[in-house]
Amino acid sequence: MDAYLSSPDPSPGKITLIVNGETRRVAAAGSDLLVDTLRDKLNLTGVHVGCNSARCGACLIEIDGAPAKACTVLTGQVEGAEIRTVEALAQQDQLDPLQTAFRDAHALQCGFCTPGMLMAVRTLLQDNPNPSEAEIRQGLKGNLCRCTGYQTIVKAVQAYVSDTSDATNAANPDAGAVGTSPKRVEDARFLTGRGQYCADLNLASQLHAVFVRSEVPHARIVKVETREAENMPDVVAVLTGKDVAADQIGELRCGWTVHSRDGTPMQGGARPLLAHQTVRFVGDAFAVVLAESAEAARHAARRVRLKHEPLPHNISPTDASTSERLHGEAENNICFDWQFGDETGVEQILANAAHVTEIDLTNNRLIPNALEPRAALADYQPGRGSSVLYTTSQNPHMARKVITETLGFIDEHELRVISPDLGGGFGSKIFIYPEECVCLWASRHMGRPVKWVSSREEAFLTDAHGRDHVSTARLALDADHNFLAMNVETTANLGAYLSSFAAFVPTFLYATMLAGPYKTGTISCRVQGVFTNTAPVDAYRGAGRPEATYLLETLIDQAAREIGVDPVALRRKNFIRPHEFPYQTPVALEYDVGDYEAHLDRAMDLARVDTFQSRQNEAAAQGRLRGIGVSCYVEACGIAPSAVAGALGADVGLWESALLRFTPSGKLQVFTGSHSHGQGHETTFAQLVSDRFCLPLNEIAVIHGDTDKTPMGMGTYGSRSLAVGGSAILEATDKIIEKGKRIAAHLLNKSVDNIEFRDGHFHDDARNAHVPLQDVVHAAYVPHDYPLDLEPGLEASAFYDPINFTYPSGTHVCEVEIDPETGQIDLVAFTAVDDFGQIINPMIVDGQVQGGIAQGIGQALMEEALYNPQTGQPITRSYATYALPRATDLVAIETDTTFTACPSNPVGAKGCGEAGAIGAPPAFMNAVASALGVRIDMPATPEKIWRACLKRNHAD
Repeated sequence: MDAYLSSPDPSPGKITLIVNGETRRVAAAGSDLLVDTLRDKLNLTGVHVGCNSARCGACLIEIDGAPAKACTVLTGQVEGAEIRTVEALAQQDQLDPLQTAFRDAHALQCGFCTPGMLMAVRTLLQDNPNPSEAEIRQGLKGNLCRCTGYQTIVKAVQAYVSDTSDATNAANPDAGAVGTSPKRVEDARFLTGRGQYCADLNLASQLHAVFVRSEVPHARIVKVETREAENMPDVVAVLTGKDVAADQIGELRCGWTVHSRDGTPMQGGARPLLAHQTVRFVGDAFAVVLAESAEAARHAARRVRLKHEPLPHNISPTDASTSERLHGEAENNICFDWQFGDETGVEQILANAAHVTEIDLTNNRLIPNALEPRAALADYQPGRGSSVLYTTSQNPHMARKVITETLGFIDEHELRVISPDLGGGFGSKIFIYPEECVCLWASRHMGRPVKWVSSREEAFLTDAHGRDHVSTARLALDADHNFLAMNVETTANLGAYLSSFAAFVPTFLYATMLAGPYKTGTISCRVQGVFTNTAPVDAYRGAGRPEATYLLETLIDQAAREIGVDPVALRRKNFIRPHEFPYQTPVALEYDVGDYEAHLDRAMDLARVDTFQSRQNEAAAQGRLRGIGVSCYVEACGIAPSAVAGALGADVGLWESALLRFTPSGKLQVFTGSHSHGQGHETTFAQLVSDRFCLPLNEIAVIHGDTDKTPMGMGTYGSRSLAVGGSAILEATDKIIEKGKRIAAHLLNKSVDNIEFRDGHFHDDARNAHVPLQDVVHAAYVPHDYPLDLEPGLEASAFYDPINFTYPSGTHVCEVEIDPETGQIDLVAFTAVDDFGQIINPMIVDGQVQGGIAQGIGQALMEEALYNPQTGQPITRSYATYALPRATDLVAIETDTTFTACPSNPVGAKGCGEAGAIGAPPAFMNAVASALGVRIDMPATPEKIWRACLKRNHAD
């Protein structure tokens, strides 16, 4: 590519590019980024933008056969060069063998990183046609994947190299039974670069929005100077918080209310769409520039000036009560001081126990980092008085509800929200943010569509962060090592404003999980939620459950060290036994079923714990420290039932909906209120109905993410999609079958009481007669011979509200090795055995577990959002400063499952999406403590480990 590094012409003109074998004359300036030219001028949207800094690899292409990241190449530099993108791999809709290998190995989930990953593998194999696993991981190091954990990508490359890809499901569209692993039906569009993410969409005459954000952590706004920006070329308007206030637009409020221990409701935290009196964190938006192009808007945004009076700031949750008040109602910056459990009883037991273990620990702040940045495209249609919003949302219907309530000028039925393919979510796309609201308001204000796409730096600054707890925990044990009582005191950082679920996560989603799989007699938990001058904090994969499990499993390991017993034996002794279910915990939840020893035993066996001592001795002989850690968890999934959610302060019900519709041609449409952002719903939900109706998968279409098409639903989070959304689908299938029985009985001239449905036919076994499902469908739409009292058509809807949470559980085992001279830590083995109840597609479940473990290890090993306490400035605001796990940081993860049937929903499923992020951090950190002999807080950076080793050596 060096031959094309001449200075590009900055003036617009026609540039000749040779792209995917075709010569194209493109109207572009030589200084335009190549990624923008490919996407906006040539509609090659398989070239994705994840970071703008060449660190994620989502935009990887080939230029004259060499790899290049299109976000760092100027269009004029490659005039006349041969450019190849992912769109060129498949030929006549037939996947390239490498794409087939990715599909067969389930080497993709949300699909956003997949085009760049495919191009990276092509480069790797050109240089090394037969790479080892370590060489494959090294070759993938420049590309980030947030979903898969990389192991399936490695397997795909290995299968491609050895020509062992499995094409059976490509030739067998009927494969779809529950418990089997057909290849995902959604994968073809992701593998070929035809996925449709929000940033890929454009509307005629659209304006581009760029938000102007505070560069100071706390200040009173004196004036926003916009004149210079307004006079710049192609700028249409600059709108500020005063304009929002003048239109009497509302503020974003938390969707969950909790009360303090004195009975008062939580205080403060409402968020203006654009700050107009005070900015409260670095990244707080106070203006928006609207221009004819994104580039013009970006240039103009740099000319908007904020005149302000600085106010004292604070980024530490432990100092919040002594710092400047962020919200007038929140005295000492305390949003709530919440108490759960028998505080007095716990203190009495702690005072008289044979042994009490006490720890202080921090659960580090994280940034979710879905690889697809957030985006919004709003179109106000004055003729109808309605609007359409394309947005990156995990729950479109709730987005519609909250946005219309906030804006005030549009009713819920007048707003259509469409959430197309999502490039990952992990909780960060559940919430309603100011940007999509502002885009809708600005579209109405200007009479034109408005599009906004977040930069990666904006994502670091403004996407809701996760975790950030500071806790003290005490565990009381009797002389026989039984758990008697536990007390937890936590300060939870809420950031500068309350996000959608912010009050719920560190309270009811946290304290109710502190029992874990153990028979602790009584538990007390006090949580203070505090405001600081940092980005808002909300649910991140697991949402409260990882925080509780990390605290509990760390506390148990510390207790085992103090009393000199095996940590596994201590856990086993205190397990709830299978015969004790249903089991009422001291923290409100009633577990329905479980067998915790089963997955503990299986994990110990797979992890070869019995031979660990020999491996530890071998490491010691080489001057290295080796440790092994275990964690056991239970989580509450489904985030339901609605009556319970309402009693706990929710503003909405938490049911789910489905609509099933047979078309006259016999195909089946499944409309669901759930939403997929990599979980494979288009396959798993299709399997549910395929199994029930005996229909091929290719005759079933799953539709989601559009409020005008799908019934009202609650979206996807909390591992609720299958247990709640899938249950709604099954209830709708039951209704269709019941109607089909009446039609079949009429066609057979038999009593409906004699009709049974199985194997795709309605049977009258007594007379050895049957009617195929397709004949019933035909009769429903061509009712020439039809029951007179039955309406035509064959469709049914269902709303399912579960009777209980579901309770997945598992055991994770981690083995690490440490170089005490450098503090370098190597993950050498990880084993996870989980009980998810009924598994619909084992391949998809394993992918979810792998990805969750990778994120959990990321938190334990390297991830942490940091602010400078003196300046309030974010330190981690790019992939250069915030470390994410790459392929070289992880190893092959061994997974397995045990089974107890979930009695709380008709699917029998418990949920799997969050398990890895819950079980992995304590397993990893317990392994580190096992190696060091002392406990350190996450993340286990080399510096922390080196200092711990130094301290240990001095002590020796």
